[in-house]
Amino acid sequence: MGIHSAITATGIALGARRVENDELGAIVNSSDEWIRKRTGIEARYFVEDGQTNWGLALEASQQALATAGLEANDLDAIVYATLSPDMAFPGSGVMLQDALGADEIPALDVRNQCSGFLYGLSVADAWIRAGSYRRVLLVGSEIHSTGLDLTERGRDVAVLFGDGAGAAIVEAVDEDDRRGGRVLDVALGADGSGAHLLRCERPGAQFHPSLSAADIEAGHHFPKMEGRTVFRRAVEMLTRETKAAMDRLDLPASKIVFVPHQSNKKINEMVAQRLGIDPQRVVHTIDQYGNTTAASIPMALHSALDDGMIEDGDVALLAAFGSGLTWGTGALRFARAPG
Repeated sequence: MGIHSAITATGIALGARRVENDELGAIVNSSDEWIRKRTGIEARYFVEDGQTNWGLALEASQQALATAGLEANDLDAIVYATLSPDMAFPGSGVMLQDALGADEIPALDVRNQCSGFLYGLSVADAWIRAGSYRRVLLVGSEIHSTGLDLTERGRDVAVLFGDGAGAAIVEAVDEDDRRGGRVLDVALGADGSGAHLLRCERPGAQFHPSLSAADIEAGHHFPKMEGRTVFRRAVEMLTRETKAAMDRLDLPASKIVFVPHQSNKKINEMVAQRLGIDPQRVVHTIDQYGNTTAASIPMALHSALDDGMIEDGDVALLAAFGSGLTWGTGALRFARAPG
């Protein structure tokens, strides 16, 4: 009997302030109609003063721990995925460890942007199957609102993003343990030739200084995206990689609940259509949360579990594509414990 890993509990946290399209549109010279038609987003959450990335992660993690019936000292390690750490260094993982009171366990920070949660899941799964650790806290947490160009110049990117965190408890399970969603498969990839398509260049160590007043005036410290190319590449890559995962696991579309990264509702609808996945079995949270990058998949998974979309025997098929370019898929089989 082998040891496997499973996501046994999840948690979620949001920025304190709900920002609807009309409010944001008035700031960046856009409209509710334009934003909805282009992205599927109706609202997103922004943090208020005093909220931190690790603070959002803490709230989501405490919820996941409570659901699992665990304490912080039951954890063996933390994997923390974010592109928006609270400071340049150290990473936010150690801040979360301290806030939780999880005594001296390792905290690994992962920087793979929209694919960060799946890259982190691959690490947690490998650690558990190797016998290194038995319980890993896996977090995706982002604060975008403090780093967006909230002017007409930055409109195309600024309307996309929100602040939030999602956490998952990844535990060792044996063949008879039916808790949560057992990890069946994780696959990752990257293509650095597309790194320029979605990037934030400053501050950057290749520049001298890493950030100057001229850079700030020019807006070089804000994220930039070649939207049409990223859209096309996302549809192509997510379709290819999700189909590959279905083939590896011999999964019919009828048994899948599709939990994609929430970057654009149209992307996820197009991928699902190409793969023959029932639109009712595609998880959409972008309408309420916007794009929360590394947090989007755990937040969407939490929503699907909370809403009862995932039933006994279903496979949650996770898929992400983003800056890097990076991508990943993960498959979780859910089964209720007998009785």
